[in-house]
Amino acid sequence: MPIYGYRCSSCGHEKDVMQKISEAKLTVCPACGASTFTKQLSAAGFQLKGSGWYATDFKGGGAKPASPAAGADAAKEASSGSSAEPASTDSSPAAPKACGGPCACH
Repeated sequence: MPIYGYRCSSCGHEKDVMQKISEAKLTVCPACGASTFTKQLSAAGFQLKGSGWYATDFKGGGAKPASPAAGADAAKEASSGSSAEPASTDSSPAAPKACGGPCACH
């Protein structure tokens, strides 16, 4: 149930009242009895609670780009012509792989 703030324009009395949205507005001031008790406009006060949403969700727009230093190291390796696998000195034709597929498991 929402809480509404009321204020009397005659005496200045203020009061917060918990009311249903469908209930009629209060018009009579409980302090002075004048019919100048009006509902005040206030900011909505709500919080999203739970484990699913945080203030930091979806900020930043996605994955970070690779650092320039990582790109320079990869370029050095490619230009040096070195390979991670040693060159084969065997002159025989390549033997078929045990798994039979185009994988790099052997």
